[in-house]
Amino acid sequence: MKQCAVALLVGLLFGWGLSLSGMTDPARVIGFLDVAGHWDPSLLFVMGGALMVTGVLFRFVLRRSSPFFASEFQLPVNRILSPRLLCGSGLFGVGWGLSGYCPGPALTSLGFGFLNSVIVVCSMLAGFFAHKVIFEQRA
Repeated sequence: MKQCAVALLVGLLFGWGLSLSGMTDPARVIGFLDVAGHWDPSLLFVMGGALMVTGVLFRFVLRRSSPFFASEFQLPVNRILSPRLLCGSGLFGVGWGLSGYCPGPALTSLGFGFLNSVIVVCSMLAGFFAHKVIFEQRA
């Protein structure tokens, strides 16, 4: 139960940060990608701020023997760039660039009732289902 409460609080904090920074507006992302037109650097500042906080705090977090609510850290160990990973990353980037939403802001924007965020989230869920049908049934 503690894990769910912490996850909810962290998710609310993340959503609040996205809203406060204006990253729930797809025009910001599209403006960032429009380097030849009216470029909007705000996404760069949000990402830079996140990287600075992560860079400082990550060292302190990994000094712990385990996370607060788990028995061990689950860090990625695979360092191979497979075609499947590259294709998935490419699809993610294309979807983000076309819609202006990545998953976090899309879910946060649902709270504002934006129709385009509903379409993006439904598309993400369809993609999750398609992945399950295509790849997990082979295993």
